[in-house]
Amino acid sequence: MTSGRRKRPRPRPGRYGVVDIGSNSIRLVVFDGLVRSALPLFNEKVLCGLGRDLERTGRIGDDAARLALSNLARFAALARGFGVATLDLVGTAAVRDATNGAAFTQAVRRETGLKIRTLDGGEEARLSALGVVSGMPDADGAMGDLGGASLEIVALDRGRLGRHVTLPIGPLRLKEMAEKRRAALGDIVRERLQDLPWLDRVGGHDFIAVGGAWRALARLHMAQQSYPLHVIHNYSMSRAKAEDFLELIGNLSRDSLERIAPVPRKRLETLPLAALVLRQLLRRAKPERLVFSAYGLREGCLYDRLGPAERRRDPLLASAEEQGRHFGRAGVDGAALLRWVEPVLGKSNAPLDRLRRASALLSDIGWAEHPDYRAVSAFNRLLHLPVSGIDHPGRAYVALAVFTRYAGIAEGDVTRQAFRLLDEDRLRDAFRVGLALRLAYTLAGGSADLLKGMKLSLGGSALKLKVPRGGRMLIGETVERRLEALARALDRKALVAYAG
Repeated sequence: MTSGRRKRPRPRPGRYGVVDIGSNSIRLVVFDGLVRSALPLFNEKVLCGLGRDLERTGRIGDDAARLALSNLARFAALARGFGVATLDLVGTAAVRDATNGAAFTQAVRRETGLKIRTLDGGEEARLSALGVVSGMPDADGAMGDLGGASLEIVALDRGRLGRHVTLPIGPLRLKEMAEKRRAALGDIVRERLQDLPWLDRVGGHDFIAVGGAWRALARLHMAQQSYPLHVIHNYSMSRAKAEDFLELIGNLSRDSLERIAPVPRKRLETLPLAALVLRQLLRRAKPERLVFSAYGLREGCLYDRLGPAERRRDPLLASAEEQGRHFGRAGVDGAALLRWVEPVLGKSNAPLDRLRRASALLSDIGWAEHPDYRAVSAFNRLLHLPVSGIDHPGRAYVALAVFTRYAGIAEGDVTRQAFRLLDEDRLRDAFRVGLALRLAYTLAGGSADLLKGMKLSLGGSALKLKVPRGGRMLIGETVERRLEALARALDRKALVAYAG
């Protein structure tokens, strides 16, 4: 049986949790294991504002400390309830810079039994950059992580970390400065960035934005553009469009933002300042694109704990393998089905091969749904799957290919999002992959063993299915219809050739 040859599920070490104690918010994320394909099981933040008074007083405010302490105790209880085997608490700029930062960490230890690891600026920058690389393995240019009190910038060379800096220009600090000299804020940020000559190398590459305030800007831009996919990770825009948008946001009042911004009200007061910092960064570094990352410090903490072999795994394919194995039927081997149909799919390249393979690995995830809803359910699930290593057109490709594997057609309101995100070549290929997998599933029920001896081939005028002696009983009207549908998509005629 094919199921006997399938790889057994990779062992998933105990659940891992990380509490990011930032200058504006604290957040608990619980991952389902210390693996490359880890999925977040729980993700919650509380806006405590530990760095709110830092510029003025040098201290964490008493009210902010009490709010953080009560929520950290709650997070500790939640982590225990989730069965977290390893829980990391990391403190960033507010904790390390405040004169009462040590007293705050001691209070947390006393009340919860948990020890905060206070990161220096270099370590915070490294972990944030590792998080970006975990989600974008070939990230090239620079990343910036904007917290409430600081900005970490790290140069990136196709996934390798380079020079880094930590600057005290988070929006909470800038907000306090603005009370005295609002007009000078742009000059303050510009002067801080001017002394970083290595930013010149970002020109023509990407600047990757990390942090809650910048993600809020991405959501606002998506709403403004009526963008079809509400996924922050890998959302991108040209530098020119980004600068125009950021200038607009920077000049809006809180009341104006409140009427249009799909972001928490507590973010509104710092949003124009976050826009100001990002606009100055883009002007200084001159990247080709601005790209937003949903992966940062917390994912970097997880990635930092992985061994070298686990780090090297392709994040998209690792997740697709895990999801396909978990949600697909036993005995179905999507990778084997893809190998059977590949000879007729035409030319490919490494990026396209990854998308085809991911589509095949995920092609059975809708089997347990009601037949009338399998295609739609699989499409929506894959379009929004919490997975990294894939851009928005890639998500649309995989979702459309699997939709087609179930439905056979790929038009209408459901798939309109994918059509807006893909060019004609990728649309055509996703459609063909879906139809080819649909034929394979119909012919053999997902069993690669039943396909042995059968062969698909593409000639000048025909798509031929060769059927061995004794295989005639597998060919029926439905198989013939689906062979013809694939042949039409390949601009060929369908032909069934029986041996003997």
